[in-house]
Amino acid sequence: MGDIDFGKQLGVTETGIPGLVVFDLPVHGDSRGWFKENWQREKMTALGLPDFGPVQNNISFNDAVGTTRGIHAEPWDKWVSVATGRIFGAWVDLREGPSFGAVFTTELDASKAIFVPRGVGNSYQTLEADTAYTYLVNDHWSADASYSFLNLADETSGIAWPIPLSDVEISAKDLAHPRLADVTPIAAKKVLVVGAGGQLGRALRAELGDAAHVEWTTRAEFDLGDAEIRSARRWRDYEAIVNAGAYTSVDLAETDEGRRDAWAANASGPARLAAIAAEFGVTLVHVSSDYVFDGNADRPYLEGDALCPLGVYGQSKAAGDLAVSTAPRHYILRTSWVIGDGKNFVRTMASLAERGIDPKVVDDQRGRLTFASEIARAVVHLLDTNAPYGTYNVSGSGDVRTWKDIASDIFAITGADRSRVSGVSTAEYFANATGPVAPRPLNSVLDLSKLEATGFVPRDAGEQLEEYLTP
Repeated sequence: MGDIDFGKQLGVTETGIPGLVVFDLPVHGDSRGWFKENWQREKMTALGLPDFGPVQNNISFNDAVGTTRGIHAEPWDKWVSVATGRIFGAWVDLREGPSFGAVFTTELDASKAIFVPRGVGNSYQTLEADTAYTYLVNDHWSADASYSFLNLADETSGIAWPIPLSDVEISAKDLAHPRLADVTPIAAKKVLVVGAGGQLGRALRAELGDAAHVEWTTRAEFDLGDAEIRSARRWRDYEAIVNAGAYTSVDLAETDEGRRDAWAANASGPARLAAIAAEFGVTLVHVSSDYVFDGNADRPYLEGDALCPLGVYGQSKAAGDLAVSTAPRHYILRTSWVIGDGKNFVRTMASLAERGIDPKVVDDQRGRLTFASEIARAVVHLLDTNAPYGTYNVSGSGDVRTWKDIASDIFAITGADRSRVSGVSTAEYFANATGPVAPRPLNSVLDLSKLEATGFVPRDAGEQLEEYLTP
């Protein structure tokens, strides 16, 4: 049974390459041979191994000592372990970024395994005859995928091979690979923003700038109603999908046509994205609404409160939430009273103040404004910090207000007399409406403690309102 260490406990060791981690594996042996749990999802993910979702298991068998393969960087993750024999492994980071060119080497036997993240070049030299090593991968080989290669003898990497390369078996292809200076780095995984033309999409663009890995698409370019979107892209190349689009005409949703459009955009479309995210290991970010609640609670709403929507819009959003929650990697950002660029309540009230019109504004609905820039900031925060997946309330912080309070604040900020705004109940406001009216939740206050626990500091909605109205 060779020199296998039978006394190890399951453990993990970081390396100098981000994401490249070595695992010690318990091996149980006796006179008959040995046994080990080569891949144990529950135990290993508990130690920090990404739940990378392998789809294929490969075995490399090598007759002779010194057989050398690599250095290959593929656009998928690998879990590499030895079945028989012993290997020397060398890994070089070939991903775009500050760790490009970093090197790590170690020996592997049956008591060790290594997780190789996407884009890290890997190579192996056998140290015993009849050596076999296995690797789980989380994607299938594709001619359309992007690969990078590095020469085994690259002087910059300076790998100290136990057996000189001049004395070992190497393929002609591996001998012809480029030096590090000529390597094409593996690009970062992409982020797809769906609904980039809307107010949240524009806010995300302002937050992310011209980041090369972010792809922007509008409804015209990427139709969530198209059943073929599963094959529209190589989804394994995407880290996240941000669904920034939605149907938000709450009153029109009460009509026959509006009902169909609301359910298509807010439920069916997100369900298709959730299926893609689940199948390909993509993180799905989805924006929800306070309208999934009936507004009857006497306290701020928590993320885990039961869904109880009043109208069609809220029902379609609740259905979308349930669909998105089936994706193992998801963030649902539940918002209220969203204000972005373009026509909105704040701009309307400012215009009335300027034109000398004294409005009647609803005073029995309570909540906080959520600026689209705040949602965009929260999206980026959750993705960048790898916060625990799930649902998060997102709104401005500060005092709870009514729509009448906010209108009065707008008048004051723009130099008008706040007393020009008078209050009216929701029922009175819509009493003479000629079209359909959706029921509104009276309490839209969201508890922000779960989001704050991730390190995000919500901005005061009142301060943001002043900034929004100040040229």
